[in-house]
Amino acid sequence: MRYWPRFRYRRGKIEIGDRLFTRCGVIIDAQSGVITIGNDVSINDYSILLGHGGIQIGDNVRIAAHVVVVAFEHRYNDPAVPIRLQPVKKDGIVIGDDVWIGAGAKVLAGCHIAQGCVIGANSVVKGATVPFGVYVGAPARLVKTRTAKAVENGEQ
Repeated sequence: MRYWPRFRYRRGKIEIGDRLFTRCGVIIDAQSGVITIGNDVSINDYSILLGHGGIQIGDNVRIAAHVVVVAFEHRYNDPAVPIRLQPVKKDGIVIGDDVWIGAGAKVLAGCHIAQGCVIGANSVVKGATVPFGVYVGAPARLVKTRTAKAVENGEQ
């Protein structure tokens, strides 16, 4: 019989606001970082938050099923060293207020999703977004904005 090695306990911290709603299979793992979740947030089925570099989620955020938010990257610069033995780069993620992240999207280390953004299903987000932007694709790109003028013209 083979015994798996004991994993080190990482001293992370999770802070949760009022009215967090989660569905089946959600994983929120701060690891060595801090995950802060605002008020009135929903995280749907089988979504994963890994917070080595820290994750900050604002108020009124909707995270659909199978979304992955990862606040670190594996390094692979030295081909003489197996990737699993190389260090990770911790880089925090900020998700602003009133954001909707579609099913299957990936939010990568160092990302800043601005207030009011919509991230389309299966998009891959890296870097910063503009407020009230609608982003789709891999890599995610801005396709339109959620403005009062767009609503008046029936675009939304």
